[in-house]
Amino acid sequence: MSLIEKLYGIINEAKTEYENAEAGIFKKVSQSKGASGNGLLVKGDNIKWMKYMLDTGYKGKINLICIDPPFFSGVNYDAIVKIDSDKIKSLPPVKLYAYHDVWDKGMEGYLRSLCTRFYLMRDLLADDGCIWVHLDWHAAHYVKIIMDEVFGEKNFINEVIWNYKSGGTSKRHFSRKHDTLLFYSKTGKYYFKPQREKSYNRSFKAYRFKGVKEYRDDLGWYTMVNMKDVWQINMIGRTSAERTGYATQKPEALIMRIIESCSSEGDICADFFGGSGTLASAADKLGRRWISCDSGGPAFSAAEKRLAGAGVDFIALEQAKSIQGEVKCVLKADINVRPVELSDKVILNVNLISYNVDVDKISIGEDSKKVVKNIIKSDPLCLIDYWSVDFDFNGEVHNSDIIIFSGRDKEYGCEKIGNSFNSVSIHIIDVFGNSTFVTWSGGV
Repeated sequence: MSLIEKLYGIINEAKTEYENAEAGIFKKVSQSKGASGNGLLVKGDNIKWMKYMLDTGYKGKINLICIDPPFFSGVNYDAIVKIDSDKIKSLPPVKLYAYHDVWDKGMEGYLRSLCTRFYLMRDLLADDGCIWVHLDWHAAHYVKIIMDEVFGEKNFINEVIWNYKSGGTSKRHFSRKHDTLLFYSKTGKYYFKPQREKSYNRSFKAYRFKGVKEYRDDLGWYTMVNMKDVWQINMIGRTSAERTGYATQKPEALIMRIIESCSSEGDICADFFGGSGTLASAADKLGRRWISCDSGGPAFSAAEKRLAGAGVDFIALEQAKSIQGEVKCVLKADINVRPVELSDKVILNVNLISYNVDVDKISIGEDSKKVVKNIIKSDPLCLIDYWSVDFDFNGEVHNSDIIIFSGRDKEYGCEKIGNSFNSVSIHIIDVFGNSTFVTWSGGV
């Protein structure tokens, strides 16, 4: 039976999964100091998170959904982790499993997985909301049929082609240098603000047509027109400050164009395949509220580091998990308080002492495990990617007072002056994306 013949069954199975979807349990674990809740960074299964959202009042509240799901590429993506140590020379890079794009049931399993999620996304979208799905040549044609079924053929707006320069070449076919963006609305009353672009005159010369406003730049004469459905936007350069190192990261310029076209300031934008947080970063810069969800530790930590480093206010939530299968991490720290001379104030010192992680449960190869085990013996703190301290921990949610990022100058200590300290929380993220909290109650 051909895949076309199987589509009806795929859609029905997805609909059953959607109808039987259960919400997960999500707990607020940390937030930037004074976070307003305009940004939510979520680690967990996106089906369980979307069902949780529907159960907690988000039905019909999302103005824009923009997702970059797996492409059915048949590739398992790795993140290259570079670990710097002052005590161990010439450490080889570690390949960390980021996410898989290989499906046990082939294209059928892939399409059913997406279709189930499309039904949930449709419920979350506002009546004037839109959804964009980023794909490539592997499955865009099949996914469009699925989206026609879920969102309705009449609500298909555009197929936008994103053209770029990077990528491989071949002697067997034309070089593949574009991705496909499928743009659908929920109803016919969708919000859309046309963007403008330059349209150069033939031979770059002035037309001088009556009533037509022309402009000139270094290339020549042009007019401003509504943007076309083929976009030329460069990939992120290797040395770009925007680059996080996360596999398949997309440029903010691409996502910003979508956000500006299909949302207004204050609207809620969501990405349920959040990756390294590109939508979150772009939405925050454009004054939108945002929700970004991903199940992967490397994705969540890359996004958290990116957003925290940019000073973005957000709340981080994690799905409750069973102890079985979790990576066990142990952090030891020295926390002490000393009086300030000739003052009624005290100084609280925090110093990280050691760190250990269950290497056998990290998704890395056997050779990399040997490297990491050696690091744990000789310089374990260099496995910490970044860490933060809440000097006034409320016993529930970690509010970051200070965030320290790893660099050439390793910092494993900090201090604060105050009148008193009752409870302190330390939050560390290691280079593999594992998250660990340590709390201290001194009552000083």
